[in-house]
Amino acid sequence: MESYFGTEEWIKAASYTLRYAIFVLEQEIPAHLEFDGKDAYYPNLVRFHQEQPIATLRYQKLNDAKVQFDRFCVAKDWRKRGIGREMLQTAEKRTKSDAFQEVYLVAEMAAVPFYEKQGYQPFSDPLIEDGILCQQMRKKLHH
Repeated sequence: MESYFGTEEWIKAASYTLRYAIFVLEQEIPAHLEFDGKDAYYPNLVRFHQEQPIATLRYQKLNDAKVQFDRFCVAKDWRKRGIGREMLQTAEKRTKSDAFQEVYLVAEMAAVPFYEKQGYQPFSDPLIEDGILCQQMRKKLHH
């Protein structure tokens, strides 16, 4: 399995393929909300098995100290295999090399225990994002 990071069209296309299948078709998030135009500015991390994209997340610089991971998903057939944990670890390594001090994300409530196991902490009341109940979370990075 290989991971690629960037804003190249082929990386975005792979990310879009997964996001459409998971967020739009599986979770019924309206496509106009999922595809918000931010991919023109922010890179995606995509994990492949052979030529098939199996996981993706978007990497948004919020300020000089903080980065946001969003649009994070793993293909249905690849869940519960450690791919999500590996994707977070890969993205966190990049944030450290880019000198960020904190990762911010908005987790669907069902995913909060997964993120807590990876060291993320909730810090707000739950909120609705794209029609789904979510929790803001963050993780301080140690360099």
